[in-house]
Amino acid sequence: MGKIYFQGTYGAYSHLASLAIEPKAEIIPCKTFDECFLNASNEKNAKIVIPESNRITGNIGIEYLIFKYRLNIYSEYFQKIEHNLLGVPGVKLKDIQNVYSHAQALSQCSKFIKKNGMIEHVRADTAGSAEMISKNKKKEDSAIASILSAKTYGLEIIQKNIENEPGNLTRFLVMGKDLIQPEFDKKKYITSFLFKLKSKPAALYQSLGGFAINGVNLTKLQSYPEKNAFDSFFFLCDLDGHIEDPKVQKSLEELGLHCQDFHVLGVFEADPVREK
Repeated sequence: MGKIYFQGTYGAYSHLASLAIEPKAEIIPCKTFDECFLNASNEKNAKIVIPESNRITGNIGIEYLIFKYRLNIYSEYFQKIEHNLLGVPGVKLKDIQNVYSHAQALSQCSKFIKKNGMIEHVRADTAGSAEMISKNKKKEDSAIASILSAKTYGLEIIQKNIENEPGNLTRFLVMGKDLIQPEFDKKKYITSFLFKLKSKPAALYQSLGGFAINGVNLTKLQSYPEKNAFDSFFFLCDLDGHIEDPKVQKSLEELGLHCQDFHVLGVFEADPVREK
């Protein structure tokens, strides 16, 4: 089945997503997102499962790596995020003083944390926090992480589903070095690409005209500074449709006239969750 790399430690939400996407793959943790991208760009059959954005707290911040490595996107997967308060076995909610987790998880559970008067401690990831709690065995310490993390590190679930809002989803991208593209038929597709415009006034406005004329819907358009420079930007874009659709082709040809860099990242089926 090949390998899947994810950022974090076993029990992370990325690990959960990897198991859901390809349960028979060899699933391997990496310390950083950069390490994931580097491994996939060096290994032919390897894939990475990377969180791209969260419905509540927005972008995860991996766009610069998408721009740098230009791996192909094979699919998207929306993972339901259910945060749980984990502690050492036998501990009660009233014993907890400190809570450790990733900054986004702490933010997504802020109401529960505030209500219970806990002190927040930001750590690199959710599962890593759970692992630390299990090693330190302090009654007053807790972690916010997945149920898989509780099972992995022998922790007790003190309280389930402590997130501020139900229906919290994270969008994951499955990426790799090999070029794979689905045949164009009646299904719903996303075409993902990045571009950098020629430096001239109203360049963005002019470049997007082709999408409006051809009736192509952009579902994502975000700008990012290139190489720490704030006078040079690249854009990451998703559109509804397959690159072989004549409407999409005409739109991208029009865009290309205004670009000094243009790269298609992937064409893939839209996750059915988008319809809900």
